[in-house]
Amino acid sequence: MTPVHFSFSSAFMLGLMGLTFHRTHLLSALLCLEGMMLSLFIALSLWSLQLESTAYATAPMLLLAFSACEAGAGLALLVAATRTHGTDHLQNLNLLQC
Repeated sequence: MTPVHFSFSSAFMLGLMGLTFHRTHLLSALLCLEGMMLSLFIALSLWSLQLESTAYATAPMLLLAFSACEAGAGLALLVAATRTHGTDHLQNLNLLQC
């Protein structure tokens, strides 16, 4: 495993572990998701550069567009949850009480 591959794999795994184990606030969960998407974007960009093919050049931009949509939807959910529940704690968000 090359050092570059190890660094992006460890960045993705750290974001996944942060999402899994530190689920107290919705904002921290969204930041962990963004970190995971950033490591995927950089890894996919380097992969398409190594292949030197124009067919794979659009994949990082497509992933970046989906990441921006995910971030926008997550922030909209954060604002809506904070307005209705008064906090962004994930323990207070119960779908059965809505």
